[in-house]
Amino acid sequence: MNKDPYGQLASSLYASLNKQTRQAVGGVGAVLGTITSTGLKLDDFKHELQDYMVAELPGLLSLPRYTVAGSANLGGQQQDMTFDVEEHEMEDTLFQLGKGLKPGDRVLAVRVNSGNDVVVVCKVVSSGG
Repeated sequence: MNKDPYGQLASSLYASLNKQTRQAVGGVGAVLGTITSTGLKLDDFKHELQDYMVAELPGLLSLPRYTVAGSANLGGQQQDMTFDVEEHEMEDTLFQLGKGLKPGDRVLAVRVNSGNDVVVVCKVVSSGG
């Protein structure tokens, strides 16, 4: 019984393409991890990474109007006061996530460059606190 050569070719191409696709996207994507005292430990990788990147977010910071209660020393006397701060925008601000991370923090990391590099995007916490 002869098999259809075109069907065999299509099946072979499909299997090869499927394998190539799995290899291409394997090791790419988001993963949870934990900051350690010496690096980053990803949940799905057994070795600790010492060489990883951390996201920085440059931009415009917009602060809403708010009131702060406090005290001031006026003429040697402590006085309770409230301070009204108007809405304000600050240009050229930079949020540096890496400066706020400490060992034990859970983070969301993304693999880039075909899985060769890892970027920590943010700290993650449970919805309960």
